[in-house]
Amino acid sequence: MSSTSSTPGSAAARGPRVVIIGAGIVGCSLADELTARGWSDVTVLEQGPLPAPGGSTSHAPGLVFQTGPSKTLTAFAQYTVEKFNSLEVDGLSCFNPVGGLELATTEERWADLHRKAGWAASWGVRGELVSAARCKELWPLVDESKVLGGFHTPDDGLARALLASRAQMTRAQGRGATFLERHTVTGIEQEDGKVTGVVTDRGTFPADHVVSAAGFWGPVVGRMAGIDIPLLPLAHQYAKTTPLPALEGVNDPRTEASKPILRFQDRDLYFREHTDRIGIGSYAHKPLPVDPFAVPGYDAARAKNMDMPSSYPFTEEDWAPSWEDCRWLLPVLRDAEIEEGFNGVFSFTPDGMPVLGESRDLRGFWLAEAVWVTHSAGVAKAVAEWMVDGRPSIDLHECELTRFEDAQRSPAYVHDRGAQQFVEVYDVVHPLQTMEQPRPLRVSPFYARQQELGAHFLEGGGWERPHWYEANAHLAADVPERDAWAARHWSPIAAAEARVTREKVALYDMTPLRRLEVTGPGALGFLQRMTSNNLAKKPGAVTYTLLLNESGGIRSDLTVARLAPDRFQVGANSPADLDWLLRHAPGDVQVRDITSGTCCIGVWGPLARDLVQPLTRDDFSHEGFGYFRAKETYLGHVPVTAMRLSYVGELGWELYTTADLGLRLWDTLWEAGQEHGVIAAGRSAFNSLRLEKGYRSWGHDMTEEHTPYEAGVGFAVRMDRGDFVGRAALEALPEQPRRKLTALLLDDPAAVVLGKEPVHVDGAPAGYVTSASYGYTLGRCVAYAWLPPLEPGTGVHVEYFGEKVPATVAEEPLFDPKMTRIRR
Repeated sequence: MSSTSSTPGSAAARGPRVVIIGAGIVGCSLADELTARGWSDVTVLEQGPLPAPGGSTSHAPGLVFQTGPSKTLTAFAQYTVEKFNSLEVDGLSCFNPVGGLELATTEERWADLHRKAGWAASWGVRGELVSAARCKELWPLVDESKVLGGFHTPDDGLARALLASRAQMTRAQGRGATFLERHTVTGIEQEDGKVTGVVTDRGTFPADHVVSAAGFWGPVVGRMAGIDIPLLPLAHQYAKTTPLPALEGVNDPRTEASKPILRFQDRDLYFREHTDRIGIGSYAHKPLPVDPFAVPGYDAARAKNMDMPSSYPFTEEDWAPSWEDCRWLLPVLRDAEIEEGFNGVFSFTPDGMPVLGESRDLRGFWLAEAVWVTHSAGVAKAVAEWMVDGRPSIDLHECELTRFEDAQRSPAYVHDRGAQQFVEVYDVVHPLQTMEQPRPLRVSPFYARQQELGAHFLEGGGWERPHWYEANAHLAADVPERDAWAARHWSPIAAAEARVTREKVALYDMTPLRRLEVTGPGALGFLQRMTSNNLAKKPGAVTYTLLLNESGGIRSDLTVARLAPDRFQVGANSPADLDWLLRHAPGDVQVRDITSGTCCIGVWGPLARDLVQPLTRDDFSHEGFGYFRAKETYLGHVPVTAMRLSYVGELGWELYTTADLGLRLWDTLWEAGQEHGVIAAGRSAFNSLRLEKGYRSWGHDMTEEHTPYEAGVGFAVRMDRGDFVGRAALEALPEQPRRKLTALLLDDPAAVVLGKEPVHVDGAPAGYVTSASYGYTLGRCVAYAWLPPLEPGTGVHVEYFGEKVPATVAEEPLFDPKMTRIRR
């Protein structure tokens, strides 16, 4: 069997052949989005019956809460609400906008709801904090005496997932798409690294593109394609009560609910109405992993007395504590019982985000996995744009399949972190909070020395990263006290480490920063095409440059050192950078990741030269080793690649060597630095210093949604040379950007914000904070924010836990504007 062939002359009009695996809410949404863009040769294969095939969509309670810490996920949810509101089946809307209500029964949660209200203002979601009395008005069954207050979002609501699937299926079929039920995928055909078709138990379907939208079966499909999909299926308890007299005649059976979705996150519970019953979901139980390779098909599940493959038997013992918590909050349930319940299976990833994008190893094989109903239409739109236009219209770096390090792809890691994501789904999570297992996983060669110095480690990308060192506690000076939230994962020792960096010299472990090596006769030409600055310089030159997409958005920022005519070392940000370069590298260029085999120490401070120069015969003077230059040399017994760079605004070098010599390098520098008062300093001080200097952090301060001129890095674009990716888009930009990454100084010397807070201009939300840290040199908290263009001196307010904190737009750079401290 094969997909319907096009008549001569019509193939181009129908677009490439696309096979989508899975007709749940994601597959149906994607078929609709693709066909709306003119790709009508779309076949959707489903192993179960349509329109309710038995995956997660078939049992989903349909909660859509738009607000969260991720701007991208919020955008997905916003589009899902907008789209499903516009869809109808048999006169019934696919979305019931009953709103959402999150309750606080503890002071910690009440504070967190203030933070969540800030996210809503930052991302453009309507929401308000309400009193306990108002919570009672919105949900009369709640015991008001247990509630401190709530967060009400009137545009949230209930997605009718199966109806939305049907509506989009019908629209896609009207544009030429084909939906086939009871077709079990058994293989993925490929040739020369390109997908060519999908094999099923009822025939083979040729394809130019294959999209896995198989939900918790994603790892099964991935294995067929030879692609690891870091996804863990977990069972989640959902129950319905017996009919409640208090709801008799209240709700229309067709719409089922009239009250907001209720979340009682202090006990990991949520509630929604089912006409005269209440449905209850619980995350309070232990993680219940499900092996995706052992999940039965639809008919096999029915034979085992399961309603559907995604619906496992209800485990009463896990439910009992939650039932008591339900009755505590909703007294009406004290006379009710649980009429039915099940453990529904759905997907978690190690970081709680979807897995999206095209595999580099198997071109044409796409993933749209670990997507909840909440984000389904938004994800489908982004993936369709990616497939048809070559790029999505919003930044997806948090969701790209390339974001995971190799160490984060092991089945054990995916299991441990996926299970922890389930445990923490309703927790109050600090932005610096890291998971406890598995740790330590990746450590630099200096790890033992850092432990001896009392390093306080946080984790990122699997790496243990020192944030401050208890050995420096005796250096701590008076700094403003912080509120309890801002004081988490922070120490005043960071202020001492920043001061020593400004006054003497400090060692920073920069090993976790990604390092790539680009070699070959075509290396220069390749990097010139891929990046925005001019790299055609003599060996020894270091250049700050940007990776742009075709629309001029910032994919990443790089530091490129030309070490030889055909050898470059590239300082990059994430595995996605390596993937991007490998996708585009010609045959005469080799790109490889050298991070794990190397290490790096940043030696920074006014005494950095005094420390380093005696260790080498090479000239490290300003005249002999200028700023943004590189030199291969020896420090003591250790061969190093030294680059005169500074991310903290002070004189110094990044010193690279192989991992086996890393400890010797640390000890050499440490011993030589004792007479100069050297210390080890952590990322907390580092972040403060880089913000005082105005250095951007990709992924926080700027992403693909921003152009270089908006982000204040236009100096890294050279338009007076040949073509490069994104150049045409930059040429077409308006002369004045509509927004700018703006430096703010908080007016109150004791005030601190942490990031993602809304910024109010003239009393209304106008943007949001990207990065923030106390500037110990400046005596003020520094915050960078995306805002409309504003003149320095303009007063604004940053909303921090509901309080409007005054701040002032500042002239950049805030510290050492003439660069005298670096160039000396």
